[in-house]
Amino acid sequence: LRGLTRAVRGAHPDHVIGAAPGLVAARALGWPGQKISVARLPRAVHRALDVSFTLAELLALGVAEDLPAAPAPGDTAAVLFTSGSTGPAKGVVYTHAQLSAVAHALHAQYGVGLGTGLVAGFAPFALLGPALGARSVTPDMDVTSPKTLTATAVAAAVAAIDATVVFLSPAALANVVATEAALTPADHRALAGVRSFLSAGAPVAEPLLAGAARLMPRASAHTPYGMTEGLLMTDITLDGIRDAAPISLADLAGPGGVCVGRPAATTRIRISALDLAGAATGELSDAAGVTGEIVVSAPHTLDHYSRLWLTDRAARRGAVAGERWHRSGDVGHFDSAGRLWIEGRLPHVIQTATGVLTPVGPEQRVEGVAEIARAAVVGVGPAGTQQPVAVVETRPPAH
Repeated sequence: LRGLTRAVRGAHPDHVIGAAPGLVAARALGWPGQKISVARLPRAVHRALDVSFTLAELLALGVAEDLPAAPAPGDTAAVLFTSGSTGPAKGVVYTHAQLSAVAHALHAQYGVGLGTGLVAGFAPFALLGPALGARSVTPDMDVTSPKTLTATAVAAAVAAIDATVVFLSPAALANVVATEAALTPADHRALAGVRSFLSAGAPVAEPLLAGAARLMPRASAHTPYGMTEGLLMTDITLDGIRDAAPISLADLAGPGGVCVGRPAATTRIRISALDLAGAATGELSDAAGVTGEIVVSAPHTLDHYSRLWLTDRAARRGAVAGERWHRSGDVGHFDSAGRLWIEGRLPHVIQTATGVLTPVGPEQRVEGVAEIARAAVVGVGPAGTQQPVAVVETRPPAH
């Protein structure tokens, strides 16, 4: 709630439109903006929550007939906030032209557009679906708790609109695969009609994506890579992940990481090599085997960070042939086949006495031990002489 309140106050909305739980939070936490309820409320509740109107009252007043002029391409369309997992959530501003470019990128990459049946178990795509002209439905779940989504709920959503595209977060997907035993023959028939399946928001392991492919046997399984500042940067299929899997000890001894495939149709990606202090100071390059910060350029990246001038300036790299490049904060490398591998976050790079070490590869090797469920490799000690330390969760759990 503290982070959400910081984000809302930072965006400084003129209006807050919500159901009762959101309006209670707005009242209790002092969010700015006129309060508008999506449902009729008892008069006492109406007053207690400082509600000015309901949507029905606005329609009755004829407000809908006096809409402002259509926005220009350069006008602000949305402020999307980052998760706040690596610091205070940042407001990411998109113009109407940039959101249109997001729609174009999704259509070019996956064919999502007018008339497509889309099941969106991932909040951003629940918003983007209608903007793309897709028939969109969110399955029966608590969208703030992805693990509440079940396989039967996904099947029911698919059947409701004859969906051909399904988009789920990795956390939601894990529970969908875990509850597949509850599916009925009718559920299986509905899921067999899906043609494309996508999961993004965090790295998706091959076994989890394979589980989704088992549930949707005719679907092409994809896991795109992106961020709030650019929702679709690269794409890889389940077959692509299997092709990129290490096949020798020499491969395992390399930097490792999570393969996220090749740049999407409208995207360019470069690497800025790390120096001995772990800073991304190298020139932008697409050479294979160079570990550094991932820098992206696409028509559908953000316009700027809201009210964060220094952050916005620090996130930009110089323009090349009219392009603006955005620093992702992720670290990775290209392989010889032009595929991008994610090795961790820039602030998590470990500065040892023998050079920099990115965390994801060592974490993968530690997690290869049968008794280890999850691992995080961190640096302990002064920068330049840090010691890598693995923090692990065991299987079964240690007490």
